[in-house]
Amino acid sequence: MSSSVHPTIESHPDIQELRARHERAATTPRAQAIEAMGLITGLYLAASPWILGFNDFSTLAVTNLITGLAYALLMGGFGHAYERTHSMAWAAAALGAWTVVAPWVVAGDVDTARTVTNNIIVGLLALMLALAAASAASMRSAERGRRAASGYGART
Repeated sequence: MSSSVHPTIESHPDIQELRARHERAATTPRAQAIEAMGLITGLYLAASPWILGFNDFSTLAVTNLITGLAYALLMGGFGHAYERTHSMAWAAAALGAWTVVAPWVVAGDVDTARTVTNNIIVGLLALMLALAAASAASMRSAERGRRAASGYGART
């Protein structure tokens, strides 16, 4: 009985290439700017009821607090573990869309100009940042597909 050592999936060349590609994507100035702006946007959303003074609308205040913290956590993780978190940008995009519609969906009388304006602006910004983060991975995948189709970088 011979004992053979089986290589793990972690040592597979495609996995290593994927990790290197994600690392390159996460270290670009664009990706770092998106991450920083996303983190700030999430923290602002969490604090916005107290900054703008609509914390007496408790349902929207709690909604913005939870949504903002979740968004900041999702967007803040891209630079440190991009290969594992880039797909979470779609969840962050959903949180941005939720922020836009939240003043009309949550219970209570929260439909004021201040709350609606704040949530629409912050929600659209959050949505755009999340889509930009998600597109970074898509652009890298498309670039890889073009190289493979043209024969550039193909393995032999």
